[in-house]
Amino acid sequence: MKLSDKLGSIRALRAAVRSARPVRSDLPAAADMLVNCLGAEVRRNHYGEYLLVHQWFDSPEACASSRAALDLLAPDAPAAATDPANWLFLDTETTGLAGGTGTYAFLVGVAWWDAAGLQVEQYFMRDLSEEHSLLLALSERIAERPVLVTFNGKSFDWPLLETRYKMTRSIPPPELPVHLDLLHPARQLWRLRLGSVRLSELERHVLGWDRGHDLRSDLIPQIYFDYLRGGPAAPLVDVFRHNQSDLRGLAALAGRIIALVSAPEDVAGDPLEFYGVSRMLRRRGEIGRARQFYELALGAGLPAAVDCAARRELALLAKRERDFTRATALWTEMIGLPGGAQPFDPPGRTQGKEAEPLQKNSDGEAGAALEAYEQLAIYYEHHAHNPRRAAELTRAALDELRRANRSEQLEPGRYKRLKTQLDHRLARLERKSGASLLAPAAARNLSAKIG
Repeated sequence: MKLSDKLGSIRALRAAVRSARPVRSDLPAAADMLVNCLGAEVRRNHYGEYLLVHQWFDSPEACASSRAALDLLAPDAPAAATDPANWLFLDTETTGLAGGTGTYAFLVGVAWWDAAGLQVEQYFMRDLSEEHSLLLALSERIAERPVLVTFNGKSFDWPLLETRYKMTRSIPPPELPVHLDLLHPARQLWRLRLGSVRLSELERHVLGWDRGHDLRSDLIPQIYFDYLRGGPAAPLVDVFRHNQSDLRGLAALAGRIIALVSAPEDVAGDPLEFYGVSRMLRRRGEIGRARQFYELALGAGLPAAVDCAARRELALLAKRERDFTRATALWTEMIGLPGGAQPFDPPGRTQGKEAEPLQKNSDGEAGAALEAYEQLAIYYEHHAHNPRRAAELTRAALDELRRANRSEQLEPGRYKRLKTQLDHRLARLERKSGASLLAPAAARNLSAKIG
């Protein structure tokens, strides 16, 4: 027998001994059966009783975190947050999915890494009158670990619990030095690949887990209400298992995200994961690292539509760091120009005011090509000081604009605005090109007169 199975059997025996005392007569009829089904124990504090289920799982194992990872996920986190031993995973099962003051968290599960595995505790209200005792027990556990980790907990679980604490008027909500919500990094890392970032979908497609039979979340409130009205205990056992699976999946997902944001190059990941990390780094202002991982994503092979977006974003970062060689190469690739020029970067600051980009990647391939033409024109006008080449690129942009208009890829109003902007740019560049051609001739005439 595995060690985890032996420990589970010992806990079940201890719980059975503790629960041998009579169950309160005012509880639902199935309350005593639930204690036996779960191997649970009845705990008491000065607010009353609640049900506690404690289990240990040998997986997922604890991950190794880093300051760099925490700076990306929670920039203001204290140094203690870098130690995963200080993390507490939390997930709730409630009487409604919409929240509000009438919604109770009747089951609260927490988990933490310990003893080479994952410790899971679940606090359950056998009756709504046990809410105060449950909330007190939860606050004591939260106080032991300063980092709360949830999945959509910032929007749902924690605001609901805060409301329940405030409604007690006697138990203050626990203070959270750090709250890591993994839903937001999960969206950045996997929504392009999966579409849905539900925890069960991430377990299946990212972690390689299969929960097997699992309850639908929308059925859980009714199962609890049926129990309160005298229904059987057995359906609630599936609710506890669902909550345990969520906690284990949450812990495993935390390990995967930490590994990706710490050192994506060391993880056997999907190119879209690398792209997601690149965007996270860019939004945090870590431009150098973001550029590295954009290159990693492009090298790994992105889908065509995402490849175009990645090249655009990388080109703008390269331009921001005045790496015009890389930026112009990327823009040239986006519009399919042969070869591509080898630009030079003269000293000094950009001359003239650069216009806002023609598009924000909202018009598909046409919009991306238009912006690439524009950025190349800006480079040749203001940095390479080659207005003739800039004018050629602007004419090409006008051709692309007319093509997009004929194929109805642009709204009529947007087409008119972009055409006016490009016509204005072309007129200015043609004036500059004419002046640059006249200047050498004027100089020769002056020399002849002097001679």
